[in-house]
Amino acid sequence: MRRFFCFSLIVAFIAAGFVTTGFTGEAWAKPIKVGAIINLTGPASTWGQFHAKGHQDYTRYVNEVKGGVYGNKIELKVVDHGYKVPEAIKWVKKFCTSDKMDILATWDAGSGIMAKPIIQKYKTPNINYSTYQGILKPPVDYAYLPYGAYNMDSYAVLEYIRTIHKGPGAPKVGLLTYNNAYGKSIHGASKEYASKYGVDIVAIEEFPPKALDLNTELLRLKNARAQYIFMQCLPSAILMALKAADRIGYDVPFFGTWTSTDPDFFKRGKGLIRDRMHMQFPGGLPADGTPGMDLLKELWGRYKTVSRFDASYWEGVVIASVMERAFRRAHEKFREINSETINKALETFRDEDFGGLVPNITYTESDHSASWKARIVKINEDQTYTPLTSFWAPGKEKVRILK
Repeated sequence: MRRFFCFSLIVAFIAAGFVTTGFTGEAWAKPIKVGAIINLTGPASTWGQFHAKGHQDYTRYVNEVKGGVYGNKIELKVVDHGYKVPEAIKWVKKFCTSDKMDILATWDAGSGIMAKPIIQKYKTPNINYSTYQGILKPPVDYAYLPYGAYNMDSYAVLEYIRTIHKGPGAPKVGLLTYNNAYGKSIHGASKEYASKYGVDIVAIEEFPPKALDLNTELLRLKNARAQYIFMQCLPSAILMALKAADRIGYDVPFFGTWTSTDPDFFKRGKGLIRDRMHMQFPGGLPADGTPGMDLLKELWGRYKTVSRFDASYWEGVVIASVMERAFRRAHEKFREINSETINKALETFRDEDFGGLVPNITYTESDHSASWKARIVKINEDQTYTPLTSFWAPGKEKVRILK
């Protein structure tokens, strides 16, 4: 009788443990294997480091607080490719073959493009942290973006500039970008928008990610009489551009895509950012007061990785959230979570609501672009962001400037 009582007590304690950790009444079932290939040590790696932290924190949250996905634990493996495409592709092949991951995340435009034939061969879905539109050239199978691509950013920034421009003639815009696929991703779309809507692109300056200063490039843009600078580069390079502009006495507004900031940007940007830095940002901000922002705040409080809003951490949470939603949908629709059912589940997303964390997402069999909603925000030195427009579909709707 005593032995039976002790055994019963142990069972009760175990059951109580399952309840308090959020389990659904069963031990971990088959793990869901996620591979993330991220720049942790290469040029501008602070951006990638906070991508990884956001992805890791939300995965941990799902496992610890939500009991996994229908009792299945998410196993996330993050590896470093140092912003080197060959290193990324080595990991893509390993993750698709010997490691048999259920889904991947790649980091940069070049890696996303080169990964496509591999993920399509092994039928492994991949969400790319870069939103380079070239990744979605047919065949689109298994390749996904989390929100609007860089061509949307180009339309949004130039449309905003055209709307606010008050001087005579068309606004004169200079492009300042890396000389790689990511940097060049805004060239074609910017030229296309400019030719349609009366914007004058007066110069395009490219530079390598390892550049040590941008004095020459900024001087050329000044000599070309660019009134606005549109950049496609990561935060450390943006700070170099602002320093160079100060050196040559070049006082113009600067615009970037959503990749413009990370925590180091604000630490190193005191006195540089001032009132001249803006970006297109396709996501929620603390000022919105949405459930998505409440989720971010809960993660900050629980894991202490960041203490306030950060765009790079935000994207890590976004991609992890999209993955989790796909895992749940795969279980609900197909009673099994694997690479093939996850891919099918993603393609069922129709105006999928993430509580304001990110614009609603739609994927179909032929369109994996997620959304086409943008807004322009001002970047402040105190690491806050002030919305300058409401969300709109650039090139399809009229931009509405906020007072």
